Amino acid sequence: MKTPPGRKSTLDEIKARFDADVERFSNLETGQQAVLDAPLMLELISRTAAGVKPDAVNLLDIGSGAGNNTIAILRLLPGLDCDLVDLSLPMLGRARERLARENVGEVRIFHGDFRDADLPSLHYDIVVAAAVLHHLRDDADWESTFRKIHALMKPGGVFLVSDMVWSGSPALHAIEWERYGTYLESLGGAEYREKVFAYIDVEDTPRSLPYQLDLLKRCGFKETDVLHKNACFAAYAGIK
Repeated sequence: MKTPPGRKSTLDEIKARFDADVERFSNLETGQQAVLDAPLMLELISRTAAGVKPDAVNLLDIGSGAGNNTIAILRLLPGLDCDLVDLSLPMLGRARERLARENVGEVRIFHGDFRDADLPSLHYDIVVAAAVLHHLRDDADWESTFRKIHALMKPGGVFLVSDMVWSGSPALHAIEWERYGTYLESLGGAEYREKVFAYIDVEDTPRSLPYQLDLLKRCGFKETDVLHKNACFAAYAGIK
């Protein structure tokens, strides 16, 4: 059923889409094919995690899906204890299966909304959130989520994000959106472009990259930096 204009998808509707798409998200090379420069951002996230926290013990993957980011980090930092949070139980099941083939420490699975998850404070050396924050809604939602992430991290821990970002300028957004549309057409033609645009319209409420970097600072992160940006996708880091 098509979502009525002006209404955003519920968590149950978002969950249903990901429950049905486990296979696609279980591949390090193609899992995020609708994301510009996905392989590069995966590499940047994992290498930054290893470079900033080579002595890391505990990792948290928010919106982990089938575990791609956790696996990429584990291959550079083997033996980490890993907590994975996701709305989709099938995704978490696949992530557990895949992590069992890696050099991993203790794995804990949290099924549900990260905002409601009971997680330990001052515990994580690395927190990663890939293609998940764009599901946050209003400013209060964004700020409370970032503050929770900050509270869960150890001092000196690194928060790593790769996600869709919106430009604050309508003119710039139009240029970036057209570029993204051209990329989607190169993958699957006009029909695929419209399919992706349709679920972005009903599911997502991205914020600009400057907004998110400023919010990191307001929530107590001492250092921030942009790892990569291409049109409406970016990767960035915050150090507590």
